Amino acid sequence: MKQFILLGLLIFVTQQVVAQKVYSTDYKNQADISVFVVDYANQADLKVFKVDYSNQADGNEGLWFFTDYSNQSDKKIFFVDYANQSDLKIFFVDYSNQAGWKNRSKKQLLY
Repeated sequence: MKQFILLGLLIFVTQQVVAQKVYSTDYKNQADISVFVVDYANQADLKVFKVDYSNQADGNEGLWFFTDYSNQSDKKIFFVDYANQSDLKIFFVDYSNQAGWKNRSKKQLLY
């Protein structure tokens, strides 16, 4: 029984770490990463779909839930004005099945 409880706790903690709950900060020094929104999908490192509920933001595959408070988020982001100021370039897509990484070398930024 103890093994099942420990396994369940481990799975719960693991899911919480990789979830994509993000908070948009007002200042760059408050953020974990800086993000630039590109005009075209082929320019992006990550294609992002905004989900409506936090439980839909599963894994590190571009499904983002924007939280109202920074302490509810897994990552704090700051939107910059120029691509060369950013750590990550994103493109917002219209459907969840379009979300995903184009540049997997930047995937560790959201862990």
